[in-house]
Amino acid sequence: MLVRNCAGGVVFLGEKVFLLKNEKDEWVLPKGVIKNGDYPDEVAIQRVKEEAGINAEIITSAGNTNYEFFSVTRQRPVCNKITWYIMKSLDDKYEINKSESFKDGAYFSIEEALNKITYSQDKSLITVSYSRYKAEQ
Repeated sequence: MLVRNCAGGVVFLGEKVFLLKNEKDEWVLPKGVIKNGDYPDEVAIQRVKEEAGINAEIITSAGNTNYEFFSVTRQRPVCNKITWYIMKSLDDKYEINKSESFKDGAYFSIEEALNKITYSQDKSLITVSYSRYKAEQ
């Protein structure tokens, strides 16, 4: 199994959180693979900027999630281990990076986001992150 270390952001703007819709029509959070020598926090900020066009700053760590899938292109199982950060958008601008195969994205109320997001562990991540985000404000 190929194991990949990744980092991503749970990005808040006021009472809303940002979600992306990928090429499989899944609603997800921005994230990416950590390459050799990169720091997880830098990768999270970079991926949020590259995938969603959002300038954001890290408030605190949000924890870790893992998931496994079979990669059709690699013809082997993959495990993504993701370090998450709670982030605050510095303004209300965003721009979906269609060249990264994203179809859509926007800020959603927490309730809307929890109804849209595809994976249950991401629902838990948003819920916990929102509580911590509110406590930091």
